Formats: sequence, structure tokens, C-alpha cells
Amino acid sequence: MTQTENSYHYNVIRRAIEEIDAAGGEPLALDSLASKMDMSPAHFQRVFSRWVGVSPKRYQQFLTLGHAKALLADRFSTLDTAQSVGLSGQGRLHDLFLRWEAMSPGEYAKKGEGLTIYWGWFDSPFGASLVMGTERGICGIGFADETGVAETFEDLISRWPNATFIEDSMFLHPWVLAAYDTELGEDGKTPLHLIGSPLQIKVWEALLSIPSGHVTTYGQIAEKIGQPRAVRAVGTAVGRNPVSWLIPCHRALRKSGALGGYHWGLPVKRALLAWESAELEQERAG
Repeated sequence: MTQTENSYHYNVIRRAIEEIDAAGGEPLALDSLASKMDMSPAHFQRVFSRWVGVSPKRYQQFLTLGHAKALLADRFSTLDTAQSVGLSGQGRLHDLFLRWEAMSPGEYAKKGEGLTIYWGWFDSPFGASLVMGTERGICGIGFADETGVAETFEDLISRWPNATFIEDSMFLHPWVLAAYDTELGEDGKTPLHLIGSPLQIKVWEALLSIPSGHVTTYGQIAEKIGQPRAVRAVGTAVGRNPVSWLIPCHRALRKSGALGGYHWGLPVKRALLAWESAELEQERAG
């Protein structure tokens, strides 16, 4: 799928979320939903099948606000056993083919001083994305369709204010291709360079253990890192995750099943969870 197609398809999904919410929980027929979006039913069907591989009717169920609660009931991961759940098959690329290393606390305290960070804009299945990386791997991914291009750029560079930033999409391209292309397999390993405080690194490492298509709670993450009373601090660390999608902060929910927040906008979080649910369903069916 081309970058232009990816962006177009995400915008269709975002509009579909708005229409589904406006319907107040009542399922919309294919013809009705397509009509609301000024598309023919046949074209609408092709867009969904091309983007995520399931029908609009099925995907509509994944996009509803109630889907998060269903995930919490049916695909809740305690994190202690998470890595043995859902990873025996092909799984998602970023679950199986990531390698990562963390910056030392001393390096982190310098706020990027002496660090060169390359950046570039790339299309993704979830709209325009800003990717940043060092010589050691990707250190930042932000989605701009909900927050805006300028705001996304300022947000990420503010994480490491003393670093030197160089625009270089070609340097990052192989890693980005591996991150967004689910068909590259083991030939496309994506390195991550985690730049954060010791607590943040622990939280992000816990997030990496949640299988695709599954979710957990902020409380479970707090228990996983040995700080069960630090749920609020864990929530803050989840929200400060700089590498969206690859470090799956979107898989963290509130205990009630509510979505909680998402740094790049809740429509993106819902699209991410729906995408992964659809992929897991296809894998199990295949």
C-alpha cells in the first residue's frame, strides 16, 4: 500500500469513527455509513478490506466505544504471562521483531546534549507520522492528524531540548519501513533507542510485553514494575511514551474499561486498537 493510500484510508476511518459515535451506539448498515461519508458501498467495502482486511460491519464493532471494555473482559493480560499469549503465531511485526536499548540515567539527565537526532515525516496506517531516531534506533514516533504538524514536531523535540536535530528521512527509512510494513518479517528488525527516566523505561518495557490485540490496565503495569501504589505515576509515564505504536501505550486502559487518554488523540487510539483486533481475528481464522 502506498503512503498516499495509507493517509487516505486513515482519514476514512477517522470519519467513520465520528459517524459511529453520532449514531449513539446503534450499528449502521453498510449503505447508510457509506452514504454518510459520500462513498458508494462498493468503494467503502474496498477501502476497509484494503486497509485492515475485514468488512466494514466487523470493523465497526471494533471501533465502538464499548470495544475497549470488551477487550478488557476477553483479552486482558496480567503481563506476568503476556509474552506467552498470542505470540506463538506470526503475531504483529512490532511484537516480534523489535530490539531495543535504553539510555543510561546519566545520559538522560543531559536532555539530549551531545546527541544527534534525525527526523522525517512518513505516512502510516494511522495518518501522518513524525519519526525521530539516533544512530542506535528510533527514539520517537508521533501522529499528527489529530494534534497538528507543528504541535507534533514541537512536542517531540521538547523531549530532548539539548540535542542536535537533522532532517534526514533516508536515514530513517529502513527502520520506518520495517515498523509499518507487516510483511517484512525478520529481515526488517526495528531498533529502538529509549530515552527516558528510570521509571519511564520500566513502564515502557512493561508495555512492550503486552501482545498485539490484547490490553492491560495502568494498575497491572504498576504491579509489573514493582510499584503497585504508583498508578498515577505509571499513567504519566505511559502518556510520555515517545515511541507511539511500537511501544504500545494504546494497549493500556483504565480499570473500568474506559480508554483513558492518548497523547495523539483518542481517535488514533481507537483506530490502533481496532486495527490490532482485526489482525488478531484474521490470524486466528487463518
